[in-house]
Amino acid sequence: MDRERGFTLLETLVALAIAGMAFVALFQAGSTGLFAVDAASRANEAVERAQSRLASLGAGVALIPGDSEGDDGDGYHWHLHVQPVATRLLPAQNGDPAATVTLFDIEVAITWPAGHRLRQVVLKSERLAASGAPQ
Repeated sequence: MDRERGFTLLETLVALAIAGMAFVALFQAGSTGLFAVDAASRANEAVERAQSRLASLGAGVALIPGDSEGDDGDGYHWHLHVQPVATRLLPAQNGDPAATVTLFDIEVAITWPAGHRLRQVVLKSERLAASGAPQ
């Protein structure tokens, strides 16, 4: 008597269980990759926003010591800290009056929510600011 060869119910269930576990593992790997791409994108945007804040404190802007902060939109929040580090009096030269030059430490922090945590990017810089003749 010829018996037809085929899969038993047990073999079929085991194969389905293995395929299901493989599908779950692939789904988790894909979703982890998507979350990583989103986190990297948000961090990159935060760095660009911090660089923009630093650039806005260019040569023509008076630096005022202290802290300021505000909402930057899209869930981002900025904090600026300006602190004088050293001041020097430059002597008068070639008929120009004496001037005071101050070195400032500048720190820009951009924060944003990411899941249940708060993420942060901090950029630091130093700038020179000159003032006219002392009074």
